[in-house]
Amino acid sequence: MPVLAIHQLQKSYQLAEGGQLAVLKGINVSFDRGDFVSILGESGGGKTTFMNIIAGLDSQYSGNVVFNNHDLRTMTTKQLDQYRRENIGFIFQSFNLISHLTILENVLVGLEMTDFPKSQQLEIAKRLLQRVGLGQKLKAYPNQLSGGQKQRVAIARALANDPDIIIADEPTGALDAANTTEILELLEEIAKDGKLVIAVTHSQTVADYGTRVVHLDNGILDRDERLKPAFTTTPNKLAYHSKQLGFMATFHMALKHMRHNLGSNALIIFGGIVGIFSVLLMLSLGSGVNGFIQHEIAGNLNPTSISVTKKVKDNDISSIAMNQSDIKKMRAIKHVAHVEKAYYAPSVQVKYHQKNVTTSYFQTQNRSFLTKNLSAGRNATGLNEIIISKDLAKKYSNQAPKSMIGRHVTFYINTYDNQHRPVLLSRSLKVVGIMKTAKSATASWATVASMARAKGINLKASLLVVTIDRLANVKTVQNKVKAAHYQLTGVGSMLDTINNYVKLASYLLAGIAGISLLVSAIMIIVVLYIGVGARTKEIGILRALGASRADIRSLFFSESLILGTLFSSLGALVAWGATLGINAASSGFVHYDIAHLNIGFVVFGVTVGILISLIAALAPSWKAARLDPVTALSVE
Repeated sequence: MPVLAIHQLQKSYQLAEGGQLAVLKGINVSFDRGDFVSILGESGGGKTTFMNIIAGLDSQYSGNVVFNNHDLRTMTTKQLDQYRRENIGFIFQSFNLISHLTILENVLVGLEMTDFPKSQQLEIAKRLLQRVGLGQKLKAYPNQLSGGQKQRVAIARALANDPDIIIADEPTGALDAANTTEILELLEEIAKDGKLVIAVTHSQTVADYGTRVVHLDNGILDRDERLKPAFTTTPNKLAYHSKQLGFMATFHMALKHMRHNLGSNALIIFGGIVGIFSVLLMLSLGSGVNGFIQHEIAGNLNPTSISVTKKVKDNDISSIAMNQSDIKKMRAIKHVAHVEKAYYAPSVQVKYHQKNVTTSYFQTQNRSFLTKNLSAGRNATGLNEIIISKDLAKKYSNQAPKSMIGRHVTFYINTYDNQHRPVLLSRSLKVVGIMKTAKSATASWATVASMARAKGINLKASLLVVTIDRLANVKTVQNKVKAAHYQLTGVGSMLDTINNYVKLASYLLAGIAGISLLVSAIMIIVVLYIGVGARTKEIGILRALGASRADIRSLFFSESLILGTLFSSLGALVAWGATLGINAASSGFVHYDIAHLNIGFVVFGVTVGILISLIAALAPSWKAARLDPVTALSVE
């Protein structure tokens, strides 16, 4: 029974100007194992088209091509891929070796589409290269070999999967006489092993070397000549199951290609590093500044205390004052531990030895004031005591501001009498502490209320300081205070707003920095598209060896995955280094890590970088997978 039988094979091409060009016109022929058949004929006679059809590369024909009782016309694309993987070995005139792989790796490509263990794949590849005389050059690249050596590698690769049919397209067309003889002897040995060798050629020398000559003239089989009997050796075919290349194989191929062409990918990697670095740095700065603001506020204010005032629509002084009813409402709120009166003034005057200084802020001391705000002295808990800021103390005693502790200053504050007329209160107060806050002063509620009573004024609280039992309950209490139609004042109450603005700014800057990531994505698309064009021949070779469309897509996706992982990881590393540098540079004046790169940001940055790379590979990989293998193989 013939291994390959062709019945009424016809093939035509549609012409651009209309009509059809018949290339094969009703070919009927069969081939047996052990035959070394030469398909002879002039250019344009249909030899290459005939070869592509029997190899399963071209399925657009009429008639039947039957291999071992299986008609190729009934096979799906995936089944044709499997047919080539298991039964067809290609030898090309231009060798068609993959340039970025060593000769050992070139032979292993086909073996990676089998279920042989890795060790056996390596053993088979080495044995085949030893057989063709290249056992000492396993690590050589194709550009380091002569033409004859390249063709012997191609023969070893064709034999790797132990196929039934070897198709040689002008196998000696690019070789000198000595190498031609060597290659023909190898092909004869292959036929003696029981395989069908079909050589498409113009050469009469090649034709005379085989066992049979089939002549095609203008798409018609006009001569079928038996030169000698087919070799009768029964083949001992390797037992294996073929499979697709799979992700790991395409990943390793992509890695080798990138390593071989690192220069062309350097620009993408650099652009990606800049993009990831910029995004992570902006997020780190936003997080650091946000943390710094919270740290500073928490360091200067009791985080469980909030300042509460009334909502007023006009400047009516009487409507601003907080009374006993307001205190009761605050105390009635769950989780409120303490409520105290406080008085606020936009400015007060502090006089010492004829030097009068106006502060920018005054509020009576309360539970929101932390002892750690003091640089010297103690809290003003007693009557007629005052704490002044360090810069204020320097106005009076520049060389030794702490020396102001224990001295008396004259304190002036503006308020309103019981008829809401402005009144200036004054009293001599003892300085008991120096605080860090800039250009401010504080005294107890009792002190200011006493000053007012001396003028016959019943001092009204301008705000209430509400202390919450636990930090976790602050937000809940704040919401209840707002629901009761009061408003929160002071820096502490604005913490959420400040944080939101900082976050918004950092996200905006990160978004702007992300534009460089889009540029990187465009670069990946362009480079991969160019790569599809530059690697068209390689794609054709892989498809001829039995690689599926999914394998080709996986190859390009793997390259994008490597690129994305590489530039994302390096970008994160550079961002980490930059945050260390920023924090070291700012440590002299800000005792806080102003740039904070947390693991969440790193994971986000790396993930986004990889996703952008993979998305960028969609179109190029689809284009590569859809390439016609016949067209791809014809590209030089």
